[in-house]
Amino acid sequence: MTVQSAAEVLTKPGLGQVLRDTKYVFWREMLLPLRDPFSLVFSLLQPLVFLGLFGPLLGAAVGAPAFGGQSTLQWFLPGVVVMIALFGTSMTGSNLQYELMTGSYERILATPLSRSSLMIGRALKEWAPLVVQGLIIVLACIPFGFVFHPLHVLAGLVILGIFGIGLGALSYALALVSQNKEWIFWGVQQTLLFPLMILSGIMLPIEAGPDWMKTASLFNPLTYLVNAERELFAGAAGTDTLLGLLAASVTAAVGLAVGVRAINRNLR
Repeated sequence: MTVQSAAEVLTKPGLGQVLRDTKYVFWREMLLPLRDPFSLVFSLLQPLVFLGLFGPLLGAAVGAPAFGGQSTLQWFLPGVVVMIALFGTSMTGSNLQYELMTGSYERILATPLSRSSLMIGRALKEWAPLVVQGLIIVLACIPFGFVFHPLHVLAGLVILGIFGIGLGALSYALALVSQNKEWIFWGVQQTLLFPLMILSGIMLPIEAGPDWMKTASLFNPLTYLVNAERELFAGAAGTDTLLGLLAASVTAAVGLAVGVRAINRNLR
């Protein structure tokens, strides 16, 4: 049976099959970091550099009032945790591009797995590494004065994982659209990455910027996620947390919808 005929047979799988196949794809993707955990540890070097070198400069340049009475570390750490999600999951589509170039993706398409599960399972895999990496960073900062609120931090990491699912799915969709043209993938990814990061207030308080930046930040879902993480990491939960959860959920829903549509169109 060819890939095309297999796709035609499985165009409308049942919900049970999609859930079952998603479990298989999720576990397959999870085996990669489990077999090579050092890649997860290595990816923490960049946020540690930001914490160790940029954090002290941030406090000296901006001043304590901009942090709402919090210490620089207490304010900056949640942004760095979001940065891990932003960098890691936005780049994950490059793994799919590698599979497209080596032909392993075509071999997966020849299996009886439902096509939607191929995207959903991959995207769901992004949740677990984000939670583990975020927790490692948080625990590493406790000896340096970070006040640890376990339940609130855990809730923040769960919200971050939901956001990572959506961003990961969008990254996979971009890889499918730009297959065999890596420059398109990296061009779009890099063009969007830094404006989203700067306009979310990860690096510097957005309140210190001009009015046009404050207005632009309101249309950035990452802004609400960063505010939610800062509120939760401070040991509180309120409007910012709800808005952050909403932004993460919408990102996940849109990302999965776009990703599933991209993988189905890729079969035609």
